Amino acid sequence: MVNPSLQLRLTQKLALAPQLQQAIRLLQLNRIELRDYIQEVVEANPLLDHEENAQQPDSTREEVSLESGMAEARKSEDQQDYATDEYASDQWQAEPGSEPWMDSGGWSDDFPDRQIADTSQASLREHLLSQVRIAHFSELDTAIATAIVYALDDDGFLQDGIQEIRQSLLPEIRVEDDEILAVLHRVQRLEPVGVASRDPGECIWIQLKAQPAGTAGVDLALRLARDHLQLVAANAYEDMRRATGATPEALKQALELIRGLEPRPGARYDNRHYEYLVPDVYVRLDGDKWITTLSPESNPSLRLNKYYINLLRKSGGKDADYLRGRLQEARWLLSSLELRNRTLLKVSQCIVDTQQGFLEDGEIAMKPLILKDVAEQVGVHESTVSRATTRKYMLTPRGIFELKYFFSSHVRTTSGGIVSATATKARIQILIENEPNGQPLSDQEISQLLRETGICAARRTVAKYRESLGLGSSSERRRTYRRTIEF
Repeated sequence: MVNPSLQLRLTQKLALAPQLQQAIRLLQLNRIELRDYIQEVVEANPLLDHEENAQQPDSTREEVSLESGMAEARKSEDQQDYATDEYASDQWQAEPGSEPWMDSGGWSDDFPDRQIADTSQASLREHLLSQVRIAHFSELDTAIATAIVYALDDDGFLQDGIQEIRQSLLPEIRVEDDEILAVLHRVQRLEPVGVASRDPGECIWIQLKAQPAGTAGVDLALRLARDHLQLVAANAYEDMRRATGATPEALKQALELIRGLEPRPGARYDNRHYEYLVPDVYVRLDGDKWITTLSPESNPSLRLNKYYINLLRKSGGKDADYLRGRLQEARWLLSSLELRNRTLLKVSQCIVDTQQGFLEDGEIAMKPLILKDVAEQVGVHESTVSRATTRKYMLTPRGIFELKYFFSSHVRTTSGGIVSATATKARIQILIENEPNGQPLSDQEISQLLRETGICAARRTVAKYRESLGLGSSSERRRTYRRTIEF
């Protein structure tokens, strides 16, 4: 029989204060989601109200500005001998918000055209998150799965790498690459099967592996998807038959199986035709300097209600405890909003200062930039920069861009310097647009021309950038030119 005993243990663990959790959450919300979240908090907290909704039904109920309201609140606390450290404690828990929805956009003094937000839900994201909630994921796996879902594009493909997903979870969640891969494999088998794949080949492979046992032609189809997907895309029937040694009947059966799959798992949820982007940051030229300003709705006019502050001064017991908690909630929200706006503005201004060449001369002047560069200049963690730039948009004289668009990898130059991948793509596009009719440049020739301008880009790098621009190979462009002449 085990005798009961008492033991004293000292352990260390990382814990986030509720106020920091709220600040992190606000930072990752875009302008529309922030507006929705604030509305929910205002409706639940009687000490907060929008400035435009101020009401004065009688002399005892009036609205006060933020500064005077906070001063009055502190004065009330002193008169009631409330403990100061009680208001600074971390005992209050912020109420979790519901899923955000989109709303109509606002006006800007610098850009008078109204920006209208998409009123439809991101149905693919909602569909996947609802499955994650009922799929018996652990708390850690749920956080990883949510990060994966938010990293998907409109076609359902995973845009971020494993390292980027791990960085987005920091600093509150620290995981290894293997843990993210394990959750990724589970997400890929949610409905629609093949979602969160990193390329069409992997998507087809996952869907084939999910076929019922004994499906005719599945073994040959898996082999084609793994080793000869380019031949399948090009309809190179004879090449496939020689490469696999399969009979015409077996090959036909396997191809019918592959063509019956969905290469874009998110296609049925595609709502890009109805999307209107709403900028969070505006950029304008002031003299010879580019200046960033936040959207007016990023800094909502909130007021503290003096009526309830007076109640806090006069009441006691449970009523006073309730109002003190709501006052603490209001103060933390205002502090978190100020921190969010300050961080977003600093990050945006740092990006604009670095990419001033892009604003003046276009993509060909884009400079290499990574999260670490901005984090060092602003003085924050890389994960903070990642949150501040995810799903946030900047309106510039050249158009509206996601903040992450301004981050780009680099290519070496012959002089030992670096040039951004975006600028290299722009040069490739210019070379192809100005190539002689009927004599398209090969990837090797483009590589040589880039080297003559000082950019070291291998043929395979040129091919990758060309494909990302949606430009065909030299043989495809030659055939297009011939068809145009014949027409």
